[in-house]
Amino acid sequence: MDDRLIVALDVPNVLQGLELAGRIGDAVSFYKIGLGMLTGGGLALANELKQDHGKRIFLDMKFFDIGATVETAVRGIAAYDLDFLTVHGDPQVVRAAREGAGGSGLKILAVTVLTSLDRADLDANMIVPGDIAQITLERAARALAAGADGVIASPLEAAMIRALPEAAGKLIVTPGVRSEGTASGDQKRIATPARAIADGADHIVVGRPVWQAADPAAAARAIIASLPARD
Repeated sequence: MDDRLIVALDVPNVLQGLELAGRIGDAVSFYKIGLGMLTGGGLALANELKQDHGKRIFLDMKFFDIGATVETAVRGIAAYDLDFLTVHGDPQVVRAAREGAGGSGLKILAVTVLTSLDRADLDANMIVPGDIAQITLERAARALAAGADGVIASPLEAAMIRALPEAAGKLIVTPGVRSEGTASGDQKRIATPARAIADGADHIVVGRPVWQAADPAAAARAIIASLPARD
């Protein structure tokens, strides 16, 4: 199975998540479980998919708090033996998360700028003026320098981030990925799966185009088939 595709299980609860994963079957080996399922048994689903089904798990919690709280929360997550965890890309948050992960295999991924945001959104949030791609690039560089194992960024910025000296040997994971002809939904900075991988992403995250399909397994296989061959 090609683990470059991560399918987002953006469903309300653990039962629907298990049902969807069952329909997808062996077509996918890597799943993302996000904040929306936290109160619907998200950690239980993550643990079951990992331990009982051998899947890789990306827990997308986007932690952001004072250092001690982030460190404690990440230490708790690390006990589940999951694969990826997101935190906000502020250097002090990344450093705290790195401490919490300790010597576990949990990879800390830093969120740069959400793919649902554009310049108007940043203005409304009083974020520093400037080109959104350059802001993303700078946040990525600072997060990686602070110890992040990788970054979450729009596929439009993947090539620039991959060229950073700080990105050598690090992961780039791109949401905001849509195949040709599919709706963009709430994503604003998007690219095709093939383009994202060609531009340097290690993993792409796809949700609705897979789980809303009549045949989710076939949809996942089609996305994987569109990816460039591995080097």
